[in-house]
Amino acid sequence: MKLFHVGFAKLVHPDVFYGRKNADFAQGFYTSPDEDFVKKWAKTRPDQETILNIYELNEEGLKIKRFDRNEEWFEYIFNNRHFKEDYLSDYDVIIGPIANDTIYDTWGILTSGMVDEKKALEVLSLGPSYIQVAIKSVKASNQLTWLSSIVMSPEEVKSLRGEVRKEEIEYQKIVAEKLSNVIESIS
Repeated sequence: MKLFHVGFAKLVHPDVFYGRKNADFAQGFYTSPDEDFVKKWAKTRPDQETILNIYELNEEGLKIKRFDRNEEWFEYIFNNRHFKEDYLSDYDVIIGPIANDTIYDTWGILTSGMVDEKKALEVLSLGPSYIQVAIKSVKASNQLTWLSSIVMSPEEVKSLRGEVRKEEIEYQKIVAEKLSNVIESIS
């Protein structure tokens, strides 16, 4: 499986223990098979290059969990975001959708208790479905082969971030409408 990761360094041997423990799929090295998506989330820093790293993952012999947007996916993300024990820590790789709130900042509303889990899942299922692949074990990291790196220009990053902003505005409109309907239904 071809995977992409963007950051500020050429990462030939990524560290699966570097990331946040409260990320969607808990601690791991996060990638995506969607090059366009990864590039859209690139950022710039003064005096640093933005680098797109390209990998190939050999899935043979790896324990892989695949999620769809469903209750199990929502529960796993919810637990990880609340620093609960990672009950899938014995998996080498976890693949599934990114919770759009990660991208568009609606998690607080959805987990406030005002909206039940079923309605929260409906809201999180709105909008585009981007796939993330979390490399969670040293075994999986050892089967991740770095292929190359591409330096992204600041102009390209700025242009792509503009596209993300447009998507975010559209998503917020859809979410606002859905949340209004949800609130009306519980009033």
